[in-house]
Amino acid sequence: MTADTVGWHLPPIVTLDDLAAMMASDPYGHRYELSSGGGVSIMPPPDSEHAEIATALTVWLVAAGWPVKQVLQAVGIRVPGPNGDGGRIPDLTLWSKPQPRGTWLALADLLLVVEIVSPGSEAMDELVKRREYAQAGIPRFWLVDRDKAQTVTLHRLGASGEYDVVTKCPLAWLLNTAPAEHLG
Repeated sequence: MTADTVGWHLPPIVTLDDLAAMMASDPYGHRYELSSGGGVSIMPPPDSEHAEIATALTVWLVAAGWPVKQVLQAVGIRVPGPNGDGGRIPDLTLWSKPQPRGTWLALADLLLVVEIVSPGSEAMDELVKRREYAQAGIPRFWLVDRDKAQTVTLHRLGASGEYDVVTKCPLAWLLNTAPAEHLG
């Protein structure tokens, strides 16, 4: 897809419905997100390492007793902004109860978002999304780096309304612990 293909067809104000339509018509599987400030981001589909990490975390949570309907990969969430809702697509979400079917879910029951850093998404995942998720009041945010250890940084929303780093650990170590140790 070229910039010409996308750029000439964007409406002046992009809505979450517009993003859903763009994703549905994108033959390349790109993810479209709308920042809380109204900026559109287009990401390529995840690669195999990214998918393996998301799957490993999903299996870990489900094996520990979380219902499959509460552990969702690549589902859209509504992120409040000054001019209406933005929409992000975290790599993994954990919910306190099953969610209604939909493309852009409300945040009320959201316990955790996980972002797996992809080449070129470092600043977006580490800075922009971290800030947006904190401002939205999401209790926990985990960031998985793509270094040799696949370091996971576990954040918890602090009293200040910003995320505090709880710990950093290799993904392999995390997967050998109980999720309750990190979600309680």
